[in-house]
Amino acid sequence: MVDIRSLTDDFYINMNLNTEMDLPSGRETVLHFFELVRKRYPNMRNFYARDRNEYVLEEDKDGGSYRWTSVEPKRILSGHVNPATFEEAVEQHCVVLDQVPYTLSISPLDCESLNAMYGFDFTYSGNHNQLVAEALGLPPALDRMVQGNEHRLIGFEPSIQCSLDDDCRTQFRLSIETRTSAYHVRTNEFPEEQLSVYLTVRRFGSLDESDTYVSAFKRLHDQAVMLLENHVIGNILEPLKQAITIR
Repeated sequence: MVDIRSLTDDFYINMNLNTEMDLPSGRETVLHFFELVRKRYPNMRNFYARDRNEYVLEEDKDGGSYRWTSVEPKRILSGHVNPATFEEAVEQHCVVLDQVPYTLSISPLDCESLNAMYGFDFTYSGNHNQLVAEALGLPPALDRMVQGNEHRLIGFEPSIQCSLDDDCRTQFRLSIETRTSAYHVRTNEFPEEQLSVYLTVRRFGSLDESDTYVSAFKRLHDQAVMLLENHVIGNILEPLKQAITIR
């Protein structure tokens, strides 16, 4: 795979485990979980609580590359921003998933969904919607509608969602998020904002009896890498990078 860092300004790989039942929120249980994570990654030393029993442990963000993980009432999240390699981020998520059945009592039955999300940010000062349309193209049925100077794009965020198996329990979603508003287009003043591409591979439902959260996540990652190599990098990320570079 090409070096993602050469294509984007920032990228990140996140894991998201959603549960059917509320997770334990006791002080001792939550702190024990985070202590085990910090033992593996000593630089994750910034711990704080949000509202509604949400707790976060993260590294310093000053260096541009950092890890984080959080526990919410019905969700476990883990993220790595600008990892040196994909494997570095996957290892972190597997460390978290390896702990949750024991420290947080998350049974394989309690899986509502398990996600692997890959985000790619491009910093761009200009009309994000117009850039996406020019780099990736508009469907022929829509292209004629925006031809002419009187039609200025103020919203174009293409997305697609497909199943990866016959029973639709494993799916992927590719989406593009622009941050250009009608106000920016009207005033012709475009702040430097991040245009984002998201690829999420998700499986729904309880794990099989012989499966683990770690093995399930690794399969999601393998499917995501296949999609990235075969479709997303060459058809989405590289055209966006090229369009920004020549402007």
